[in-house]
Amino acid sequence: MRLTTLQAALGLLLAHPAAANHIHGHRHAHEQYGRRHGHGHHSADELVGATAIQKRGAGCSLPTHPDLVPVPGKLNNGFAIPSDRSCDHDGWCPYACVSGKVMAQWQPNSTYVYPQSMNGGLHCNNGVAEKPFPDKPYCVDGTGAVQVVNKVGKIMSFCQTVLPGDESMVIRNDITDVRTIAVPDINYWDKTAAHYYINPPGVPSSDGCKWGTESEPIGNWSPYVAGANTVANGDTYVKIAWNPMFIGCPLKNKKPSFGVRIECPDGGCNGLPCSINPGTDGVGGLSSPVKATGVGDADFCVVTVPSGKTANIVVFNIDGSEPGPASSSVPPPSTSATKAAPTSSATPTSSSVWSSTSTVAKPSSSAAPSYFPGGIFHENSTSTDDGHSFSQGSTTKPSSNQGTTQGPSSPVETASKNEGAADQSGTAIAGLIVALVAAAALY
Repeated sequence: MRLTTLQAALGLLLAHPAAANHIHGHRHAHEQYGRRHGHGHHSADELVGATAIQKRGAGCSLPTHPDLVPVPGKLNNGFAIPSDRSCDHDGWCPYACVSGKVMAQWQPNSTYVYPQSMNGGLHCNNGVAEKPFPDKPYCVDGTGAVQVVNKVGKIMSFCQTVLPGDESMVIRNDITDVRTIAVPDINYWDKTAAHYYINPPGVPSSDGCKWGTESEPIGNWSPYVAGANTVANGDTYVKIAWNPMFIGCPLKNKKPSFGVRIECPDGGCNGLPCSINPGTDGVGGLSSPVKATGVGDADFCVVTVPSGKTANIVVFNIDGSEPGPASSSVPPPSTSATKAAPTSSATPTSSSVWSSTSTVAKPSSSAAPSYFPGGIFHENSTSTDDGHSFSQGSTTKPSSNQGTTQGPSSPVETASKNEGAADQSGTAIAGLIVALVAAAALY
């Protein structure tokens, strides 16, 4: 590794100490919350074909729009929030977009501090779901830099987490062959990345994109996770990793039948090979010249994809078989595997324009998961194979005390916004430092 590269990376980290010191505070706030619950301008006809937003008491329902995908649940009314929680008056209610697109609405000027980081989506005002940015659509195209290639012969589900929001893995992506997944650029909220849980073959998103239990490797207990985002110069960082919750429980005693690897059909990527194959590397292992270890002692690797090029996350059977495209027992997704084209829509009426400050939506009192792992994507105390170590804050399970939806009076700061990615303006993230050093090691 070039010494100058390492020095530059360390200098960037030292210039932003918040990235190393405040990860745990934000994660703990999200864990406490989770435990309580289990771009273009619009044209004049935006709301044509959309149903009126219905009042349910003081709450709101998800508008009908081609870019919006309702998330099933008991009380959530289609929003990407826990199924036992409603979108209440004065609350913020995030939503799911079709595959390949990302949410374009959130609380203005909010940053990656709790509880601001919960305030994604639409603002509910007396039964009306308002856009905080009326001149923007609900969803915008991702960068189209990453596709998932399914070679296992069964349906695969990649479950995207909700951020800004409570980081639940409820945004569904069913893949039978090839599909472009959402990858945000620097215009996305606080320059954060997209994160995914990868369920085993044969598990559709209807079963896998929700809170699970330690009894089976699905949902938040799935074997692998992935992340990606595109930075200011057009490069895209793509990461695959073991799920620390999986390798930290008895589920690890049964080897997964599948693996994941990153490929670059256009060439030019840095960080290859980057592959997780439990058949050759064992549970918890991976193949990469620059692998690193993150939160929960989970190994990960990061690949840098040059501007204008694409990468594939390939899902494969560890026995080497390739049965061909899977048949799907669930309704086909609403978009194709190519990057979705922007939809034209109109400037909303004044009834759908956000105009007040607010708090996050109020939770219901029903049961919820015992542990919320919202911070599993944030590396801590990361070490690389070349012996360099980067302390990035501690990671502990939350205490038994339950937090409140409103959060503390003084928000807990954090700068750990994504892994393997950061913006060119110098907003450093500790996880990115490792990714940059890892990628540079190939030279």
